[in-house]
Amino acid sequence: MAKNITIFTTNTCAYCGMVKKWLSAKGMNYEEVNLDEQPDRQKEAFEMSGSLTVPVTVITKHDDTREVVVGYNLAKLAPAVA
Repeated sequence: MAKNITIFTTNTCAYCGMVKKWLSAKGMNYEEVNLDEQPDRQKEAFEMSGSLTVPVTVITKHDDTREVVVGYNLAKLAPAVA
C-alpha cells in the first residue's frame, strides 16, 4: 500500500482528472500539485519523471522507495499503489 501519493497536474490536462478520479474510486488520498498554479515545482516534476508531460504520479511506499508513473497508465499505476 502506498504511504503517500503526489500527482503533478495542469488545468488543461484531461488525463490528470482521470488519474484523480481513478485514485478516488479506489479510496486513495493524494496530494495534487497544479503546475499552472505552482510553476516553481515544474523542475521537481521533470527531475522525478524525466518527462515534460503530465500527469506525473509519484507513489512513495512505506519503505520510502518511489515509483513514478507518467500519464494515465493503469497497467503501471494499479500495481504501484497496491
